[in-house]
Amino acid sequence: MKVVEKFISIDGEGPTAGALSVFVRFAGCNLRCAWCDTSYAWDTTADVTDMSASEIADYIKSTGIGHVTITGGEPLLQLGLIGLLSRLADYQVHIETNGAIPVEQFRIGDNIHFVIDYKLPDSGMEERMHLPNLASVRKADAYKFVIASNRDLDKAVKIVRQYNLEEKTQVYFSTVFGKMEPAVVVERMKSEKFNGVKLQLQLHKFIWDPQRKGV
Repeated sequence: MKVVEKFISIDGEGPTAGALSVFVRFAGCNLRCAWCDTSYAWDTTADVTDMSASEIADYIKSTGIGHVTITGGEPLLQLGLIGLLSRLADYQVHIETNGAIPVEQFRIGDNIHFVIDYKLPDSGMEERMHLPNLASVRKADAYKFVIASNRDLDKAVKIVRQYNLEEKTQVYFSTVFGKMEPAVVVERMKSEKFNGVKLQLQLHKFIWDPQRKGV
């Protein structure tokens, strides 16, 4: 398995934002989003460490932290991922995935939850979305919409309504750092009466330098 970095920090976004987590970031991604802030994890030939599922699980256990965030790149591309997840039955695991790959095959235990992106028009990757994920998502999962423009915001509202996501799962609207004003999103949430949608900001970018890795 191709590991770009592993570290302990707080979750910067999603259902456990602000809580400590062990992060494992894998290399390799099948998308190229225009605003991606982890493009250093796109390439599996970059500065990566080859680790087995057992070695990664041993590292996680050594930290003493009970929550795991598996991210990338795109972690669902890792051939050894199910083997790793099978070793983490005693942990709460969030898998951050880009929305282009079916998630159900990786749902091997009640401790495994998904934070799924829906790539909006400004990402340049919307046509790659695996739409059945919108139907199979569960309450303990989350759908995340990263918004860079008013066009993106309009499409996010449409998808939330079309797939009744407020009733199915946790929904987060996140603004592209430095591109979209959060206040604009809040006003739209108010006008839509989105009781089941939360605004999220990337906490790690306010605590540390936005370009800093390993946080």
